[in-house]
Amino acid sequence: MNKSVESTLLSRRSIRRYEREQIKNEDMQFIYDAIRNTPTSYNGQQYSVIDLDDPILKEQIYEITGQKQIKTCNHFLIFVADYNKIGVIAKTKGIDSIPFAETTDGLIVGVIDASLAMMSALVAAESRGLGTCPIGYTRTVAPEKLSRLLGLPEGVAIVCGLAIGVPREMPDIKPKQPESLIIHHNGYRQDDMLRELIEYDREVSIYNETRSGDKTTNDWATHIVGYYREGEDYHMGDALRRQGFLKKD
Repeated sequence: MNKSVESTLLSRRSIRRYEREQIKNEDMQFIYDAIRNTPTSYNGQQYSVIDLDDPILKEQIYEITGQKQIKTCNHFLIFVADYNKIGVIAKTKGIDSIPFAETTDGLIVGVIDASLAMMSALVAAESRGLGTCPIGYTRTVAPEKLSRLLGLPEGVAIVCGLAIGVPREMPDIKPKQPESLIIHHNGYRQDDMLRELIEYDREVSIYNETRSGDKTTNDWATHIVGYYREGEDYHMGDALRRQGFLKKD
């Protein structure tokens, strides 16, 4: 059953358990069409999407990432920044191609394009009553191993994964920061936001302690800083350079 735009956007939550039911072909086609119509920098479409529905491949990626929803979802989409396509046609047409991927801005452009495409897919899937779960760990856990598994050429790098399937659960919606912390008017706010941050941190703690399903004692600040600390060991720059990115910066 199709959902309204308001319901699609405001009732979204990440789904990690899926039914075995297949996604309808027309629903997947709608997702593909939404992906293709994503706005991109210069209309350069500096992204591609790898759709995995092969159980063996999904199992292999699950073994690498430990993210169970990858093997249980019906389709796992991997969004990549992609400068290979423009390189292929530029070479064929005799155009002196600029190694834009090697610059910081080139990486940012590719990541933004791929991220916008993922949001297009997420909204399209959710509007058809499907469940989704973005998985950033696809990018960080073992980028070179996954790049080899997926046959990614130079100039192509993983940005994020998106699990899609028929939901088997409907978890509580996680609390989000208040509008006052998210929306700044005519410049970044200059007043003291500490009180609002402390209130939000407590709200997250209460949610984690009382939510349906698995409960934790996590607050927001400690939990997120812990992710950042873990990220110090990813060495993403080395992996990206081996894929042809960031060589000039």
